[in-house]
Amino acid sequence: MSETKMPAVEADVEVNEKEIATYELAFHVLPTIAEGEVETVFQKLKDIIAKKGEVTIEEAPAHFDLAYEIIKHLEGRNRKFTSAYFGWVRFTAKPAEVEALTEEIEGVDELLRHLLTKLTKLEDANPFYFHEALEEKRIENIEVDDKKAVVKKKPEVKEEAKEEVAEETKEEVKKEDGEADAEKV
Repeated sequence: MSETKMPAVEADVEVNEKEIATYELAFHVLPTIAEGEVETVFQKLKDIIAKKGEVTIEEAPAHFDLAYEIIKHLEGRNRKFTSAYFGWVRFTAKPAEVEALTEEIEGVDELLRHLLTKLTKLEDANPFYFHEALEEKRIENIEVDDKKAVVKKKPEVKEEAKEEVAEETKEEVKKEDGEADAEKV
C-alpha cells in the first residue's frame, strides 16, 4: 500500500489474522450513473466483497443531496458534484483480506467516494439505516397563541455610550501596556 493512502484498518491494533472481523463499506455512487444502473454498481461491490468475505447486512443506494460539494477528477477534468447515490454494505472478513479488498474497490470507476471501517461489537449489533432516518418526520409544528407571544427587543445603545466604552477600553490597554513595560525593566 502506498504511503499516501490511509490504512483500511488501524495499524496499531493487533488482530489475530485467523479471526474474522466485521466491516462496513459506505459509498457514494456518481450521480451521472443512470438510476437503473446504480443497482448494477451495488451488485458489483457486493460481488467484490463476496470474493473475500461474507455480506451480512446492506442498504441499497438511494439518491440524495450532499452536505457539501465534492470534486472528482473525471474524463481529464475536475467535476463538481452536489448529489450522489449513498449506500452501505456490512460484511465479515479476515483482516488479512481487507487491503486487497480495498484496492479492488478503489478500481470501481462509478464510485464518487467510499469509506471502509472496522466495526466494534456495539456498532455491529446496532446498524444505522440512513435512508430510513431521512424519511422519518423530524419537524413538529408548534402552535403559539398570539396574545401570549412576546417578542423581546434588544436594548438600544446610544452612540455616546459606545464612544465612552471605547475610550475606557483604550485607557485600560495603555495602563496594562505600561505595567507590562515596568515589569520588563
